[in-house]
Amino acid sequence: MAGGHLGSAPVPDLDAYSARLRRLHETTPVGELPASDVPRRLIASSWRRSLDAGVDPDTEAAPAAFAREDLRDVRAAHPLDALLPLVTGTLLKTVTEIGCILLATDAQGRVLWRDGDHRTMARADGVGLADGFHWGEQAVGTNGIGTALAVRAPVHVRAAEHLLRVLHPWSCASAPITDPDGGAVLGCVDVSGVADSLHPAVVALVEATARLVEGRLTLRMREDDERFRARHESRLRALHGEPGALVTGTGRILWPERARQQWGVRIGPPGSGGEVTLADGRRGVLEPLDGGFLLRLPGGRRAPLLTLAFLGAETPTARLDGLHVPLSLRHAEILALLALNPKGLTADQLSFHLYGDEGNPVTIRAEIHRLRTQLGPVVAAKPYRLTCPVEADFIDLKHLLVTGDAARVARAYTGPLLPRSEAPAVRAEREELEGQVRARILSRGGPEDLWAYAGTEYGRNDVHVLQRLVAMLMPDDPRAVTARMRLATLDRA
Repeated sequence: MAGGHLGSAPVPDLDAYSARLRRLHETTPVGELPASDVPRRLIASSWRRSLDAGVDPDTEAAPAAFAREDLRDVRAAHPLDALLPLVTGTLLKTVTEIGCILLATDAQGRVLWRDGDHRTMARADGVGLADGFHWGEQAVGTNGIGTALAVRAPVHVRAAEHLLRVLHPWSCASAPITDPDGGAVLGCVDVSGVADSLHPAVVALVEATARLVEGRLTLRMREDDERFRARHESRLRALHGEPGALVTGTGRILWPERARQQWGVRIGPPGSGGEVTLADGRRGVLEPLDGGFLLRLPGGRRAPLLTLAFLGAETPTARLDGLHVPLSLRHAEILALLALNPKGLTADQLSFHLYGDEGNPVTIRAEIHRLRTQLGPVVAAKPYRLTCPVEADFIDLKHLLVTGDAARVARAYTGPLLPRSEAPAVRAEREELEGQVRARILSRGGPEDLWAYAGTEYGRNDVHVLQRLVAMLMPDDPRAVTARMRLATLDRA
């Protein structure tokens, strides 16, 4: 066989390498295999761990991990259960065609699921390479599953690299799956077959499948985060400026962003609530919520609450702790941009967002100075940013477009963002919001949602919206009559 690579370690002659390992097994007494004589560092380290754990190289099969009658419940309780169709849809057809088997395990290496070539599965039953059996390194020594979980990295274990002699006809490729929420290993994907080695394309496909599953877990986590935030952000606002944050059940500080910057991304294991010590040494209190916690710092200095109403507003309004603050259009544009960019903007960035290439940072500094005479220190500098909690109708709308249904979006959308503004960044945000709202309502909205949108500036003469209303409503419904009249006017025009 020609030379090749096993993981990242080059092997000049795979046949000679395999023969050397087999001789090592054949000439060394049981329990005395010298891991230091194994050329590949990954495998040598695994042999050493396995022998230190007392694994006997003459073990004939993997031990059972679950009773057969318990396996279904164990699978159903595991976080990867819902993602098995993704794994099988990516790998199973290819694996079966090349005469191999596909397995998925939990974090300990216990096999939850197996499928693939039937003849290979029958042979695998003899060594316990089947669902319900334990393939951690401490149980069966060096193997794709156990070693991948031990080193938290993809692994390709060739035949004679297995510590157990009974596994020398087998080769396997495994890749661990890591939980994006906290970094714990959830399990692994493995392809095993009766061969000296697996084709490099199969090894790469196994790793790609694991990354695909992690990507889906990340998407699911973000969706859960947004639902949690939308469900409970009112609890955070009810603190009226008292320092606080929404914290997931796993201890991630989710919102607001400034809390993550001040206290870190994660707090210690939150348990069921109670007191916690934050990164800056202060003591906080965790109050249980559905899906997580509300973190409060009782007695902390209270920041004022800034409320912005900029959707559909010919005259935009702002309130600071309930007190009305008169705003020019330019000041409303600045506040909108700062609310959309909570980490802050430099004078150059803010100038470009407001004026384009013709902007002048000197003008921005003057505008910020005038704005601070109205709002005080809630507008900070270097970079320019808002230092207080902000409630903004357009920010709420952006969250609803991610998490809410069409009805909630329709109720929240009272018109375009700062409709009189010609600032480039505000105009771009306005058009993007408008497009997202329209798409959500057209694709998922009912008559009430479409009618609410038809009452806005852009929706009033939207042909597609009006046509959908006519199609969904009874002919004598006043809304359908109005929609037909508008369509007729548009047709004449």
